[in-house]
Order: sequence, then structure tokens, then C-alpha cells
Amino acid sequence: MTDSNWRQGELVEMTIADLNHKGEGVGRWHDRVVFVPDTVPGDRVLVRLVRVKPQYGQGKLHQILEAAIDRVRPSCIVADKCGGCQWQQVDYARQLVTKQNLILQDLQRIGGFAHPPVAEVLAGSTPLSYRNKATYPIRRNSQGLVQAGYYQKGSHQLINLNQCPIQDDRLDPLLAQVKQDIQQRGWSIYDEQRHQGKIRHLSLRIGRRTGEVLLTLVSCSDQLPGLAEQAERWLQVYPHLVGVCVNLNAARTNAIFGSETVCVAGRPYLREIFAGLEFRIQSTTFFQVNTEQAEALLQTIQSRLQLRGDEVLVDAYCGIGTLTLPMAQRVQQAIGIEIQPEAIEQAEQNAQVNQIENVKFYVGQVETLLPNLEIGQTPDVILLDPPRKGCEATVMATLLQLQAPQIVYVSCNASTLSRDLKQLSGAYELNYVQPADFFPQTAHVEAAAFLRLRREEPEA
Repeated sequence: MTDSNWRQGELVEMTIADLNHKGEGVGRWHDRVVFVPDTVPGDRVLVRLVRVKPQYGQGKLHQILEAAIDRVRPSCIVADKCGGCQWQQVDYARQLVTKQNLILQDLQRIGGFAHPPVAEVLAGSTPLSYRNKATYPIRRNSQGLVQAGYYQKGSHQLINLNQCPIQDDRLDPLLAQVKQDIQQRGWSIYDEQRHQGKIRHLSLRIGRRTGEVLLTLVSCSDQLPGLAEQAERWLQVYPHLVGVCVNLNAARTNAIFGSETVCVAGRPYLREIFAGLEFRIQSTTFFQVNTEQAEALLQTIQSRLQLRGDEVLVDAYCGIGTLTLPMAQRVQQAIGIEIQPEAIEQAEQNAQVNQIENVKFYVGQVETLLPNLEIGQTPDVILLDPPRKGCEATVMATLLQLQAPQIVYVSCNASTLSRDLKQLSGAYELNYVQPADFFPQTAHVEAAAFLRLRREEPEA
């Protein structure tokens, strides 16, 4: 084949060499890179070019000529259509190696670290049935039947599901039945094109350790005929269901949740046991979807910090205190900072439930509160767990000014983690990076980076 074949719609042959951050296979055709979803390193494939640029292209898998040794049969019957997972066809051991390499590459390329100390990925105790939360868009199909599921890859077409192999399998019966109940009630379903109708999403949460379940309908209105009666019926049918809520979202937006949640029956939270502590988790509360892996990463953080018990620890972006409260049991004083008032209210409640008194929580921006905390000293440890976009530049400047002896940076985005660590690398030494597989069957990976303040060498 010649360069004349480098056109949209052409079939080209290649061998997949790697996987990228989006979960796509990466191959080469002549001197050009081609990204191909649904492929595995080692696959020899025919690829249909769907987008071409001078140096790279996007392809669609047309035929597997020779399957890779790491290609496995997907556990999900709609894995080739559903956009929820990218790596159902990739052997789990290969997923772990790839995730470690992705973090290594970002730390080298973006962070400028020649030999980043990245450990092997903490493997999930199970690569399936791990998610403690699932939120499904709800639509009516052309026959008028209520459907719930995930969107097809690269589209807004809903793939109807009655079960999902990566969510906690105790939620599957609810997913199948609740759709039928909504159908029988005749409740209107939201149409995003016309901005009409009411019910938009179904959200299910479960306490992995307690088994308690919380069901939430995301709707433009809570005025649904027979809602209270149906909610009580759900509580009777499902013994582990502790609450039925409606989250109100009438905005024309892609955001799933609105700002107000109404509890229709039961209670507005479920209980979960995390690191030996009880947490109360509401419908819209941020809590890691993989309880066991979050706990494993916390144990690594506690172990590597080698705390004596007399430290002051600041947990920036603390949320509901998921990390703050277990860490408070290891230090003299813990401080949590969070911009969401509702999260801080829940964090304070969780501290009271667990009778943890050596912790204070503050509402506000990290860059504003961090340099002005009235603790009488520089924090011994600063724990960072920002959103995917990473830390603001002002936060980085504040960290360099404070010069806490130790920083632990937890991130779900290796690119922004690497960018931020580069800014700290002059003052801090990167000692260790521990990845953890919070999201098996996907390209996402969590990591904790451990930094220690560089000490000036005394003059001879």
C-alpha cells in the first residue's frame, strides 16, 4: 500500500502496539500513528480509517486477522457497543501493566522526571462487580418502552441494560424492576432535545460493607403521580433499600444532578464502613466508587507517611472526610478544607458519628484558607485530592510558600498530576508513586504521589 491509501474510508493493516489514556489501541501504518478502539496490544488487524490527519489518524476495527495473547472474551454482552468500559476485551494483568506505563510516561513526558519511582498498580480484589454507585440515563425507545443504560461509544444512543458486570451485582435486580415500575406508573420521561418530560436518570448506591441501598430518581419535578406509594412499595420489596430520593434538576444541562434532593421515603443516606469508620453517604455525595481499593490506597498512605502521632495534617479537597477522619486517628490534629458547604456538613456529621474530636473542617477555597489556618505552625503533612483538572496555580504557589515537610498528592488524572508535580519538583523530591486500580475494565487509574521537602545541604 502507498500513501494514496491514507484516506478516510480506506482499509489498512497494522499491529496494535499499545493502549492510550482514552483506552484506544495504538498502532502504526507506515510512519503514522493510528488510534483504534476495541483493540488489544498484539492484535494484527484490518482498520477502517474514519479520520485522517498528516501524521495520525482515527480508525475503526474492521477485522481481527490475528488475536493478541492478551485478548479475552468480554464479560459483558454489550461490551462492543456500550461506552461504559473500554477494556473488557483486555486481560486484567495487561490492564494493570498498561496503567503503570501510562503513569510512567506522563511523569516523564509532562513532569520531566527521568526515572519516576512508580510502583506496581494495586490490583482490584475483583475486576468485576466493584462499583458501589451507578447512574443511568433514562429514555423511551421508539416503541415507548422505558429504558436505562449507558450511551453507545461515540454517540448519544442509549444501550439498554438489565445488569452491568462492573457494578455491585446486588443492584442488578433494582435496575431491571425499577424500569418496569416507572413504565407502569406512566411517569413522563425527559426528552433532552425538546426539554420536556420529567425523569432523567436513575441513580443506585450501595454500602459495600453494610449492603444498604439508596435509590434516587433525577427528575425535573418531584410531582410524580403515586410517587410516595411507589417509594414505600420499593422499600417493602427490597429489604436492603433504606431510602428513596428525588434529585431535582430542571436545567437544560449535561450535569446529572441538581442542587436539591428530596427524600420521599426512608432516609436520605446510606451507611458505609470505610477504614473501620461509619460514613453516611447521600445521593449526590462524592465517594470513591471502589470502596475496597480506596481503602487499600489509604493503607499505603498511612504506612508510607510513618506518622508518630504528634503531627498536624491538612487534607485539602477533603469532601466528606473520607481520608481526613481515618488520618485523624494517626495524628495530633487534622484539618479538612472543602469548597462545598454540603460536603463539610456531612464531614462534621461523620466526625460526630465516629466520636473523632481532633479534626476541624473549613468551607472555602484551598488557596484562600491554606495559608491562613490558625494552627500556630506549618502543617507536617498536606494531603491533596483535587478534581481531575488538578490544583489551581495559586494552590501550587501556596504549597511552595508553606513548605510542609511532606505532601501526598492523590489524583485520578496522571496528566494533571504530572503537571503539578513538575511545579513542586524544585522544592520537593518525588519519593514514591503508588497507582491503584479503582476502575478495572476502563483506562482510568488512581495514584498517590509522595513528596518530601528537600533539605539544604549544610556548607562545609
